[in-house]
Amino acid sequence: MKVAVIGGNGQLGRDVSSAFSAEGYAVTSLTHDDLEVSSLESVRTSLGALRPEVVVNTAAFHNVDKCEAEPGLAFAMNGIGARNLGQVTGELGATLLHISTDYVFDGQKGRPYVEEDLPIPLNVYGNTKLSGEFFVRSTNPRHFVVRTSAIYGENPCRAKGGLNFVELMLKLSKERKELRVVDDEFVTPTPTAQIAQQLVALSRSSDYGLYHATAEGSCSWYEFAAAIFELTKTNIRLEPARPGEFPAKVPRPKYSVLENQALKIRSLNVFSHWKEGLENYLVRRAQIASLISA
Repeated sequence: MKVAVIGGNGQLGRDVSSAFSAEGYAVTSLTHDDLEVSSLESVRTSLGALRPEVVVNTAAFHNVDKCEAEPGLAFAMNGIGARNLGQVTGELGATLLHISTDYVFDGQKGRPYVEEDLPIPLNVYGNTKLSGEFFVRSTNPRHFVVRTSAIYGENPCRAKGGLNFVELMLKLSKERKELRVVDDEFVTPTPTAQIAQQLVALSRSSDYGLYHATAEGSCSWYEFAAAIFELTKTNIRLEPARPGEFPAKVPRPKYSVLENQALKIRSLNVFSHWKEGLENYLVRRAQIASLISA
């Protein structure tokens, strides 16, 4: 089976390409140089030449502050780009797995969000990603819209200066004696490697639709940082930030924990607890560092 991964050079895209390749799929990784999702002609030309059976869209304009400053560009990428992919994959009879976000919610529920909950985005990024969801769902019946949260992985994230939250905390711990991290925003940290495995599992299913796909459990960013330092035996003073100490330029949901209800109903859920995912990530990180220094 032929699989095309859009955004194949990104933090998630690289793990997705590796996961499908490991399962014996013929994978083509497409970058911005190969395909411009905001151009219907570009999407139709590139995918028409490949004729994949499965397309995974990991491409997105996901720098929240820049989305707020450039809403037109954000909508072109996250909304129109999703529509173009949905339309062309529909024409080709291909399955589309489209990555979305927990930022489609406003964080007011206070309990894990399930797929049936009403999305109420707080910012441009969330609104454009929600528009992309609707475009995909209305243009290709063979779709999986997959919402995830607080992702991190071995591959660098260009939109965040190449550092995920884990790497940022470890970097800062070498530069400072004390760190303060917000304790009033709750998420589920989710490794890209597990998301990639989940996408492979979904690609083998015909239960199309909307899915939440995150690790189990939840924590504040402060609790996530504390777990990072505990598992790496990092000696640093960590304190919760005072309310309003780090005001966000753009409104964000305070609570965006997702429940994988649809995956569990269909016995498709592959995720472990977020702490186990973090442990596996850190073990792999240490192994890579050992190989580099050898």
